Amino acid sequence: MIDWLHHDTGGLLLLCAAAIALLLFLIIRVRLEPFISLLLSGLALALAAGLSVEQIVGTALSSKNSLLETGFGGILGHIAPIIGLGTILGAILEASGGADVLTRRLLRVFGERGAPLAMGLAGLIFGIPVFFDIGIFVLAPLVYITARRGGRSLVLYAMPLLAGLSMTHAFLPPHPGPVAAAGLLGVSLGWIIVMGVVCGVPAFLVAGVAWGAWIGKRVHVTVPEDYVVGEEMAGGETAGGEKGRAAERPEPSLGLVLLVIAVPLVLILLATFGTVWWKDSAALPTLTFLGNPAVALTIAVLLAMWLLGVRRGIPAAELSELATRSLRPVGMILLVVGAGAFFGAVISATGVGKALAGTLSDAGLPVIVLAYLISCGMRLAQGSATVAIVTTGGIVAPLLQGEHHGQAHLALIVIAISAGSIIASHVNDGGFWIVSRYFNMSVRDTLKTWTVLETILSVVGFAVAATLSVFI
Repeated sequence: MIDWLHHDTGGLLLLCAAAIALLLFLIIRVRLEPFISLLLSGLALALAAGLSVEQIVGTALSSKNSLLETGFGGILGHIAPIIGLGTILGAILEASGGADVLTRRLLRVFGERGAPLAMGLAGLIFGIPVFFDIGIFVLAPLVYITARRGGRSLVLYAMPLLAGLSMTHAFLPPHPGPVAAAGLLGVSLGWIIVMGVVCGVPAFLVAGVAWGAWIGKRVHVTVPEDYVVGEEMAGGETAGGEKGRAAERPEPSLGLVLLVIAVPLVLILLATFGTVWWKDSAALPTLTFLGNPAVALTIAVLLAMWLLGVRRGIPAAELSELATRSLRPVGMILLVVGAGAFFGAVISATGVGKALAGTLSDAGLPVIVLAYLISCGMRLAQGSATVAIVTTGGIVAPLLQGEHHGQAHLALIVIAISAGSIIASHVNDGGFWIVSRYFNMSVRDTLKTWTVLETILSVVGFAVAATLSVFI
């Protein structure tokens, strides 16, 4: 029996299924932190699969070659500086008033009739450097004002905004999900940016613009009298009156805001495609250095500190405090990603990956479809998009070993995993309750609007990725 579990395809797949079931039980029923749940599930799988203690945790004198240390360290060395720098960049853009400048300009350009689209574009652009929930906190008051002036349902303006924020959070760096999946599957972030835009923009247009316009006319949600006032008061009281101090400073220009957002993306893309377009050029080493994601984001952060901070009268001490405060939520994200990478390393070491690859080959199921389905299942079961991505990435990565997939194809698999991680947000997802609270919707209305929007984003994004994978 033990030999069958350790070496037979059926036994290995059973062990993997049991480990995932344990993971879901710990997160859903025991309500244990996902980081600890992933760690315990990985250790349990390693022991059940017969891996040696030395292989799992090393010896009392050295653990540098153990699965625990290499699983955590390998991925964190790749993503920690990217996520940290991206978080600081988003915090500076938020504190500088860049979101207000961007949204007001878009509203002027598109006018009252095009206000929903303007809100969607604001979410799409501002969502690149900031986390999903921060984007809601910053932009929600502007949605309230726009909906009140237009005299129409809050849903009509909120859905496009949420679609833009959710798409960038799921599909584009420097957000944790796509960055972690890229690290697990060994994909250049340049290709993730390209495929994220190619697959994400159609999903945004269908979910945010088309669905948002349709459902916005059928679900009427008013803006309560106290919402705008309450938000203004809350903003005025945060961090010792930061909003008040910001009001005394000149607003940044739209050009500066867009420049700070675009610089890291352009540098990363130039480095990625420079290896193809200018592979014999003397400029390639410079492009490679500047386009390294950590270097590109460092440049963007320094630009933001100077152009949006120091030049506008924000003291260096205040910028330092802002950076420190913005990084506090990042710790748990990094621990979850590291534990997920360890879980994936155990799956690879046990041989489950090879067994699953053989089963897929026999069934004729493409890896990109399996990746999407596993990610959907993880998302529906436990609610966290990040946990769904890192767990799925750990399961899928061994399937790709020995295969000769190009970077573009691997990027599409990452997008499929990311698309699965956002499907059908419901009551076990913290984002569901943020949307419900901030946009004055009952649970029923949130299910009818937000949950369907996330499902459309997921399905359309995957459909585009799957279609492209046939030709790439």
